[in-house]
Amino acid sequence: MSLRVAYGVRALFVYAAMLMSLGMTGPAAAAEQDVHILAFGDSLTAGYGLPRGQGFVPQLEDSLRRNGVRAFVTDAGVSGNTAAAGRARLKWTLDGLKRKPDLAIVALGANDMLRGLSPRQTRADLDAILAEFKRRDIKVMMAGMLAPPNMGSVYQREYNGLFPALARQYDAELYPFFLAGVAGDRRLNLPDGVHPNFQGIKVMVSGILPTVLRALDR
Repeated sequence: MSLRVAYGVRALFVYAAMLMSLGMTGPAAAAEQDVHILAFGDSLTAGYGLPRGQGFVPQLEDSLRRNGVRAFVTDAGVSGNTAAAGRARLKWTLDGLKRKPDLAIVALGANDMLRGLSPRQTRADLDAILAEFKRRDIKVMMAGMLAPPNMGSVYQREYNGLFPALARQYDAELYPFFLAGVAGDRRLNLPDGVHPNFQGIKVMVSGILPTVLRALDR
């Protein structure tokens, strides 16, 4: 064996030993560093009314990467979905994924409130969604929602309480209000006054990022 070849073989062994000391080897090491997140929600995750690349999913992915997390966020948001609609499509959504997510962000329930649907039904549907994620051993965090005062105090109490209750039940991280800092601010919403604009999404992502990082144990 020539000196050059011997040196090359030795270098490979040293590199392999270094990777093993870090608990990583070859292509698998790069794959293990990837973080796959599923954003399972409605128009708020789907980027309703925004140009490509400006919605919640691409902005969250970009923010995570700027914070040192090589994230791939899958957009599983469908505009207009209630919790019941999300429940109905959950299994085939998960079955169609190429890889099991490391984390699922569940952001449903806003349309239930806008339609005045029973909080008990919303809770039952979200409960079934979280149970399916648990059955598949997929970690979950919840993006909660709050009902406005004009829904009445009884509705507010029931609706607002269902998100923290379910998060406790399933030991999931909770971001209490998905639209924190955005709801009611005309500067941060589209003309419809309901859906965030590009700047509004930036505020949402900035607010939820620490909870996402905590859910990822980062």
